[in-house]
Amino acid sequence: PAGAAAAPLPEEDCMKLNPSFVGIALSSLLAIDLWASKRLGVCAGEGSAWGSARPLMKVIEVSGHGIPWVLGTFYGLCQSDSSAAREVLLNLLFALLLDLVMVTVVKGLVKRPRPTHNKMDMFVTISVDKYSFPSGHATRAALVCRFVLRHLVLAIPLRVLVVLWALIVSISRVMLGRHNMTDVLFGLLLGYALYGVVEHCWLSPATAPALFALW
Repeated sequence: PAGAAAAPLPEEDCMKLNPSFVGIALSSLLAIDLWASKRLGVCAGEGSAWGSARPLMKVIEVSGHGIPWVLGTFYGLCQSDSSAAREVLLNLLFALLLDLVMVTVVKGLVKRPRPTHNKMDMFVTISVDKYSFPSGHATRAALVCRFVLRHLVLAIPLRVLVVLWALIVSISRVMLGRHNMTDVLFGLLLGYALYGVVEHCWLSPATAPALFALW
């Protein structure tokens, strides 16, 4: 009948616009991320725009790798004869191990492949290192930077160098073609957040006497 109200659209038809818009927006952001990351991968190979700087970038890469940090911190913990230093080093070791576990779990869940222009010649990799999201180097750089600035007494020039190191390590991940920009950005945020977890769970002779009894 002419006066009858128009039949309502099915709910799935009414809701179709939003998923389409969100999907298009996410696809566009992903495309921009991949395009910009490839353009910024100027050290991804010897024939890249800045290929001659690749050896230096790989040295920077090693400086942010988890194994040297864990081994160096463990060695310092074993050699330290100061209770205050042992407390700081034990918590740094806890932070580094927490970082490795969290990055491994997220990489295993997300399973984002490395950029296509990446060369798999990284320093000591494990199975999940074939995945890209998040950047473990960026996560570690942010975590270590916050930890060092909070718990070590450093002159201002050294504090600036620590921040610059964290930034350079993070930027080098994209320049080497190891990661996309979103991998690095999320890694920095994750590392920043993990430091808060370490502070909340701070290990001390009062809270973890068994651990301190080992040293």
